Amino acid sequence: MNDLVPRIRVANAPVSFGVFELAAEGPPFIDGEALLAALAAAGYDGVDLGPPGYLGGATAIRGRLARHGLGLAGGWVELRFRDPGGFAADLAELDAALDVFVAAGRDGFPPPRPTLADAGSPVRQANPGRGADRPEIRLPDDEWPGFAARVRTAVTHVRARGLDPTFHHHACTYVEAPIEIERLLELTDVGLCLDSGHLLLGGGDPIAAWRAWRPRINHLHLKDCHLEVLRASVALGLPMREVWSRGVFCALGAGDLDVSRLLADIAGSDYQGWLVVEQDVIPGPATRVADIVAEQARNRAVLRRHGI
Repeated sequence: MNDLVPRIRVANAPVSFGVFELAAEGPPFIDGEALLAALAAAGYDGVDLGPPGYLGGATAIRGRLARHGLGLAGGWVELRFRDPGGFAADLAELDAALDVFVAAGRDGFPPPRPTLADAGSPVRQANPGRGADRPEIRLPDDEWPGFAARVRTAVTHVRARGLDPTFHHHACTYVEAPIEIERLLELTDVGLCLDSGHLLLGGGDPIAAWRAWRPRINHLHLKDCHLEVLRASVALGLPMREVWSRGVFCALGAGDLDVSRLLADIAGSDYQGWLVVEQDVIPGPATRVADIVAEQARNRAVLRRHGI
């Protein structure tokens, strides 16, 4: 990478503005054009894709990003890796998403990372964070070879389009707890999207994980987290949307993640690519767009203070 181009490019995501699958039905909390303008004004380099169509399709997205001087960092693609038939059907959605990723690539920015994730199950969705201490809800051992083979198929699909994917360990899926992440890394060669908030929820330590899995990490999602809220929610067995509604994910520096230590490790490493700030927000009746815009500007300032 040219020395004049930053080694790490910082993005934000629609989920930080309440635009994602857990939000209430109806129009998005903020439209895509306003979101892109807010991110550019705050000094972000890019944006994650968000829900299908939110930032435009393959014919529109490149120009839209260019108008705001932004690149596309990546985007969530959920696949039913446990279910052979469901997975086969989901490949069409992967292909449609790849059309957008390929179209959105811009000179001067790292390529977007298609962010593969497991779809989980109703049992896992009802038990966020319990993969670490409830082995009975994990993927049965004899299903891991098939699960991993389908991950490898998806990875091959992405690479055939000239992009390199990343895999997102995620709450309420079969790749949530550190033991599940380790199994995925053992059985595949896919890069890992390290998400500090989801790792805390899954019972892991983001700093230890960064150091242990660094050779496989090719994408970063940065979240802070209120562990007391998280642990109380997990202990109560609250479903995923209820956990998120309690504000478990918070502004950088407001929670229990050692943000300074993790950012020092990242800044001092050879990591190149995207770092995506995510603060999963479910807007309430009193939530104002201006407040969220200001909070995401403050999150960008936190990274700047750490040299990122």
